[in-house]
Amino acid sequence: MSMNEGMMDFIERYQALRAHREATDQLLTDLLLYSQHIEATVKLESDELARQLHTTQLDLADSTKSRRELQLELQQLKESVANILENNQHLQVRPHIAAKRFNERDIETVLQSHNPYVIVLIDGDGLLFKEHFVRRGLEGGQKAAQALKTAILKQCHGLATEIEVIAKVCLNLTGLAQAMRRDGSLDRENDLKDFSLGFTQGVASFDFVDIGSGRAATKIKEATTWHLKNYNCKHVILGVSHDASYTPFVSGLMQDNTTRQRITVLEGVPTVRELAATGVNVLNLNDALFRSEKLVDKSSSRSTPVMLEPLPPPVNSPRPAPAVAAPRPASTPAVAPPSYARAIKSASPPPQMTLPIPLHPKAASAPRQAAQASKPQPPPWNPGLRGLDPPIKVSQAALDNIKKRKDSNKLCNNHYLRGPCSKGDECCFEHKYKPSPDEIVAIAFLARLNPCTSGQDCEVENCIYGHHCPTVRDGHCTHPYCKFGVKDHPPGTVMRKSSKGYDDY
Repeated sequence: MSMNEGMMDFIERYQALRAHREATDQLLTDLLLYSQHIEATVKLESDELARQLHTTQLDLADSTKSRRELQLELQQLKESVANILENNQHLQVRPHIAAKRFNERDIETVLQSHNPYVIVLIDGDGLLFKEHFVRRGLEGGQKAAQALKTAILKQCHGLATEIEVIAKVCLNLTGLAQAMRRDGSLDRENDLKDFSLGFTQGVASFDFVDIGSGRAATKIKEATTWHLKNYNCKHVILGVSHDASYTPFVSGLMQDNTTRQRITVLEGVPTVRELAATGVNVLNLNDALFRSEKLVDKSSSRSTPVMLEPLPPPVNSPRPAPAVAAPRPASTPAVAPPSYARAIKSASPPPQMTLPIPLHPKAASAPRQAAQASKPQPPPWNPGLRGLDPPIKVSQAALDNIKKRKDSNKLCNNHYLRGPCSKGDECCFEHKYKPSPDEIVAIAFLARLNPCTSGQDCEVENCIYGHHCPTVRDGHCTHPYCKFGVKDHPPGTVMRKSSKGYDDY
């Protein structure tokens, strides 16, 4: 090997070693840079994790604080709710008054209430106190009041010392006194007045209220609704067993679970089947307080219903001339002794007038008059239990004026004939119009053209609807679209094909 070749070999080996060293240095440099990068990244992530951990710790601390605050608030709310429930239990004591002894449940478990009371609302036109109370006047009224309070408290058992009894008797005092005189159960009308004073004086919370004719039902229904909304009122006792017209009202109360157990009917005259069918609780105190017999008119040879004076005319309307009731035929079959309650319910509506008649009737010839006088007259037609409605005399001009009103412009019959309409703003008919006296009569005439749904069984004293066809003239029904059936016309009446009666044949 020559010297040059040996040198070149060392140079190549040196260069290879140098390249290897440079590669190693580069590797170390790269490793250092990579390590530095990893360290920086880890540090950043570590800082981020530390920051997040710190935030989480703060959030956890806040959550713990919030949870404690919420727990404290929840505890306070629970205590508040407990207090409210306790107070509510004082106010809403479960009613335990039911049939007979008010259902005789475990009344000892009932929580004590604040000023609890039982209200007794009596329709005095039909639920009558025993004769011996009334005949004793002032003293009898006081004893009757005490006896009624004792009888009601007896049904309350353990709560008798805490319950207050309130009683209100609503009636037509003059009409009842006259009816009891005819029945023979009262010697002097003043005895009933003295009895009412004694009843009012006997117990501080008792009232005997004379409200005139035909208003007792409205007063009792309004008072019942008011007291049922009062939490202090534990029970409402209604003295209405004699009157089927209370059935829709009582039935409505029985549909409400909150009032069903708080209603009891106080029985004098046996409860009418319509009321009994509602399932209402019934309490009978006839042994001690009330009479179970109906009033009858014993002043005549035959027992007849005791009739009261008709209702006064509506406010702002004229007082029409009183109508003469049509006599009943002698052949009418006798019915069970009528009661005073039925009498006041089947009495005539507000005074009515006769239908139009020719102003100048043609005079009949003398022979014809003699023939008619000698011809036996048939007995007047009797449509049924209620009898004939008093006819109404109406001004044709006023009638035409009312009939012109259409749709929502029509006048509300109930509003103008029986007082403010119970539907109020929900009624679809006109209430703000001020009709003249003749127009009031025309409204009554048009209302009478609509059949009463109860027909001859109607017991509503101031019923504004018809109980037989009022448009029969000389054996013909003159109404082109009569709504009354055949039985509501006299026998043999000829009716138009468009009438309901004609279709019933």
